[in-house]
Amino acid sequence: MDELSERNEMTLYELTVRLITKHHLAITRQAIAKHLSILDEAGLVKSTKKGKYRVLTFNKEPLENLLEDWIR
Repeated sequence: MDELSERNEMTLYELTVRLITKHHLAITRQAIAKHLSILDEAGLVKSTKKGKYRVLTFNKEPLENLLEDWIR
């Protein structure tokens, strides 16, 4: 989620490269896709089709609502 929040839009390939190079993770694109599907179900990641690529964006709205509800 940190990587997606730093850049507004990213493909799965771009995200995978960033995680491997920046954080030295030994993770496959398929494993990242599994994690993203869980985040998508939670509403924290949105996926849209742009041309032949699927672009991922971070959706912070559920977290903002959670924080508001928690503080009340």
